[in-house]
Amino acid sequence: MEEVNQSVVSEFIFLGLCDSWNFQAFLLVVFSSLYLITILGNVFTVLLVIADLHLHCPMYFLLANLSFSDLCFSSVATPKLITDFLKENKTISFRGCMCQMFFGHFFGGGEMVLLVMMAYDRYVAICKPLHYSSIMNTKMCIRLVMTSWIIGFVHSISQLAIITQLPFCGPRKLDSFFCDIPLVIKLVCMDTYILEVLTNANSGVLATVCCILLLISYSYILLTVCHQSKGGASKALSTCTAHITVVVLFFGPCIFIYLCPLSITWVDKFLAVFYAIITPLLNPVIYTLRNKEIRNAIKRL
Repeated sequence: MEEVNQSVVSEFIFLGLCDSWNFQAFLLVVFSSLYLITILGNVFTVLLVIADLHLHCPMYFLLANLSFSDLCFSSVATPKLITDFLKENKTISFRGCMCQMFFGHFFGGGEMVLLVMMAYDRYVAICKPLHYSSIMNTKMCIRLVMTSWIIGFVHSISQLAIITQLPFCGPRKLDSFFCDIPLVIKLVCMDTYILEVLTNANSGVLATVCCILLLISYSYILLTVCHQSKGGASKALSTCTAHITVVVLFFGPCIFIYLCPLSITWVDKFLAVFYAIITPLLNPVIYTLRNKEIRNAIKRL
């Protein structure tokens, strides 16, 4: 069936973010700069955690994996977006489109779970400090990271397995700058209502479950912090604030894209840009600026 699909529709056409060549030239400079900063920031975070022995602990091991995930996630759509600013015809092959969707949901889904793992790490550190070293040992850290990648893979491949079997026989214009499942499904030559519900439910359930687990973890943390000494509570609250900020920035756009789609083109494009480009940039900035140990590690370089 996949071969039939590709023989009928061999490529898709992106309508992009705008039609003005002058504005596209401006966006080319802006997004190229943002992407470069994202790559350098996340690579720097990973290398810093590896190089500094003071950061060889579960929290920063998970942070390094988050930065690696952001590095990969930002590279799914942004390079294509940047090069398309230089082209009049913004096209992507059928296989390229499927790859964008697979890796977008693989890294995006994995990052959702990873944020839950980071919340669990903070929960154990703050609520069960005496048992922290025995619970969050090396094996547990590796298991948590592997679990996030496995769930991301299952989440992504389960959706792609359905989409590659669908008949694409006519429309091929995507009013966006990258391939995403809700947009691509609308181009299928059949009634897609049930498929849209199923695919949105797939992403929605993952996002909702992760969000609920995060709320539970941080609720326990905040309750525990309220009963701690002023100094310990201040440090714990500062660390958790950075985590909560990242969670809000990551899950906010997801909720509107998959759970509560607004069907307003400019809003959808803004959310897509924020989700795919801005969030991977902000994560290392937030953790670097708000984390004293990271700042001290930078000074030791």
